Amino acid sequence: MAIAHDYLTQRGGAERVVLALLHAFPDAAVHTLLYDPEGTFPEFRDVRVVTSPLNRVGPLRRHHRLALPLLAPAASRMTVDADVTVVSTSGWAHGFDIRGRSVVYCHNPARWLYQGTEYLGDRPRRLTSLALAALAPPLRRWDRAAMRGHDEYLVNSTVVRERVRQTYGIDAEILFPPSVVHVDGPYQPVGPFDDGFHLVVSRLLPYKNVDRAIEAFRDLPDERLLIVGRGPEEERLRALLPPNVAIVSDVSDAQLSWAYAHCVALVAPALEDLGLTPLEVGAFGRPTLALRGGGYLDTVTDGVSGLFFDRAESDAIREAVRRSRASDWDAEAIREHGHAFDEARFHATIVAAAERAVSV
Repeated sequence: MAIAHDYLTQRGGAERVVLALLHAFPDAAVHTLLYDPEGTFPEFRDVRVVTSPLNRVGPLRRHHRLALPLLAPAASRMTVDADVTVVSTSGWAHGFDIRGRSVVYCHNPARWLYQGTEYLGDRPRRLTSLALAALAPPLRRWDRAAMRGHDEYLVNSTVVRERVRQTYGIDAEILFPPSVVHVDGPYQPVGPFDDGFHLVVSRLLPYKNVDRAIEAFRDLPDERLLIVGRGPEEERLRALLPPNVAIVSDVSDAQLSWAYAHCVALVAPALEDLGLTPLEVGAFGRPTLALRGGGYLDTVTDGVSGLFFDRAESDAIREAVRRSRASDWDAEAIREHGHAFDEARFHATIVAAAERAVSV
């Protein structure tokens, strides 16, 4: 067994899925283009991680977007020699040179190729826009060719299944990723607020709409918002912060668990492919205020585990906060909602897909 993944340079939902895959296949090595031990989850230090030659260039490990022109050639030369490889991909790992059978678990077709406007946001950097415009046509050809020829295909949500069908002509099975959080601790306080705050957990990218949440809370002076995340937008977002909003970066799992346990609700304003954070905060009995669309339609049940707002705009978010404050949330019902996303179900399905790939 082997596991292939685009790059291990961040702490996000895709990286948590790789950890869940390692629980299912504990002897597997992880093959990836770039690996930054300081930037991703510490559990990977106990795993055999095989990297591409690009990993020798330190700045690329910390800023993988700088490697964009090099990633497709590097992926094509990344050899994985195993009987079965589970491919965790949102852009590159499905293009590795995989010698045995393969199961693709697609988080989303590459955003920068097929959802460029959403990915770059309203303020795209000119150099980035020009680079993507030049690289997109050959990369789309590479991407579609690379996706063909695998043995099994799984996707993480209903919306991604439709995107995969439209992009690649593949009808894939949905397998929701597991929600794995440390409800029983250990906890470690983080940020300037004691409790009773709203929470955003997100990479700080344009399409995540974190700035809309900040603006919403600017006009809610009696409320507080804690933002957990890091990314290219951090400096710009910090410049926008009113006194009742704070950003913390590079938090540990113990700190994230504390934030989930002490918040009143999660605010989720992005159009996500799936969005695990509603399930994570739900394990603590806390509701999610989510944009109505994308993967949140799978992970949030309106009126039970949270509520929806229809636009990623500050006024809609403010109204959702007010509606939530007026609601009587049932913590046990919220926890029960997340049971369909447990790790045992994920393991059973991914192992069955690997066995089918072997039998082809």
